[in-house]
Amino acid sequence: MITTDALGSLYNQFTRREYVHPDPLEVLYDYPEAADREVAGLVAACLSYGRVRSILASVRDALSRMPSPRAWLTEATTDTLRDAFAGFRHRFATGEQMAALLLGARRLVERHGSLNAAFVARLTSGDETVADALAGFAAELREAAGGLDAHLLPCPARGSACKRLHLFLRWMVRCDAVDPGGWAGVSPRQLVVPLDVHMHRICTALGLLRRKSPDLKAALEATAAFRRFAPNDPVRYDFALTRLGIRTDTDLDAFLDQWTGE
Repeated sequence: MITTDALGSLYNQFTRREYVHPDPLEVLYDYPEAADREVAGLVAACLSYGRVRSILASVRDALSRMPSPRAWLTEATTDTLRDAFAGFRHRFATGEQMAALLLGARRLVERHGSLNAAFVARLTSGDETVADALAGFAAELREAAGGLDAHLLPCPARGSACKRLHLFLRWMVRCDAVDPGGWAGVSPRQLVVPLDVHMHRICTALGLLRRKSPDLKAALEATAAFRRFAPNDPVRYDFALTRLGIRTDTDLDAFLDQWTGE
């Protein structure tokens, strides 16, 4: 099994801005204010499916339609949202669905003051992870939007790993050389590993995960495993590990061979 020293070395090697591209995370650096960043982050996370270069193009297209996201969203009406996103499309997501998502986000901001506050309202002092709070947050957002397909806004209550929403939380809660942070009231120790097929393969090969399906139970299992290495920040190594095999200047198979004895 991989060691703390090895994970630390990997973290130090890859947790740098120069290794972010191509990743939708990079668009968040354009927003120094947390109020703008949480809206941009939600858009980027919800569109993060498909080929990464198409994701980046779609995210930049979406954000170009809403300068100063928080101020723009606060003043937007249902009609202006629909007009702004007329003609937008990212795979299965239409401009009408994006307008609905942002309408839901605007309503949560009106109710709670921010998306941050809307999420924290769902957390309790005894929550080991953000899983239950995320299910409630997503349900409220979906209701406020008037209903949304799971392809745009994943549904944690169905047992999915909801990688995109946990990625959004990582971006907003953690703060280091790559994750910009900005949210208060949520501890990094409560975060859940954003698990997809790629991360599932890595965790399984390293002996950190036994569950066969990349679902919520697997994400929680992987999180518990990483908590042994970083009790207060179990998602600490997510960015560095996912560079392997995504970027052309890394070698995932060589890394796995080193720690599996293959």
